[in-house]
Amino acid sequence: MLKAVLFDMDDTLLDWSGFNSDWTTLESRLLGGVLDFIRAEGHPINDVEAYATEFHNRTMTAWADSRTSMRAPNVGSVLIEAAVALGVPPGVLDYSRCLDAYAWDAVPGTTVFPDVPALIETLQAHNVRVGIVTNAYQPMRLRDTELRTHDLLHLFPECRISAADVGYLKPHPTIFQTALNCLNIKPTEAVFIGDNPEADIAGAQSVGMRAVLRGNAHQQPISNYLIKADAAIKSFAELPPLLDQWFPAWRQPAAT
Repeated sequence: MLKAVLFDMDDTLLDWSGFNSDWTTLESRLLGGVLDFIRAEGHPINDVEAYATEFHNRTMTAWADSRTSMRAPNVGSVLIEAAVALGVPPGVLDYSRCLDAYAWDAVPGTTVFPDVPALIETLQAHNVRVGIVTNAYQPMRLRDTELRTHDLLHLFPECRISAADVGYLKPHPTIFQTALNCLNIKPTEAVFIGDNPEADIAGAQSVGMRAVLRGNAHQQPISNYLIKADAAIKSFAELPPLLDQWFPAWRQPAAT
């Protein structure tokens, strides 16, 4: 019985093809808010460039290490570590307030794929729950701000999981199991949809879920000859017929 469909976030729900800005400029604005917070706390960091460089280098190191450990980087932790490296005493900066100061929101140029809302509403109309599992560097509270700006947050009321919070990246089974536990369902009662063969497809299959490889109007589903998805789609309009094959009784009406 189908009880839930879980989604990757970036390039599955959110279209990043329109992002053509300078990431360094965007990051500088975000770090500027954090530096203002740090200074207001009485810990002046006068060399803005040094802080940005320290943050960048630590971010790159964390992502490089994650390739072998699958431990997820966390932007809040890196913000604090960079400040400590430049002389702020350890333990004095509040993690939550640093995240607030970072002021993450929807990235300019990103949009919701137009086929997303209709699919979510169709699933929910048939009593199928939905969730998000993202390999985000940002804790979910920051990605929630982004979802709210994109008018998606209300469509995912129950289960939104970020690797930064769980501590492990897809394809590690822990992050998928966290989502299943959140909804109190079995792997055989869920389908996962994502655009990355290794992280999304192999990862979901490793815990027993069916996995659908997602393409879009800008690209075909990215194939990997060593990883075979249960299905590949280019539009979310193709998903309900797949569900009809796998779960013939899934179109039950939502409880009233």
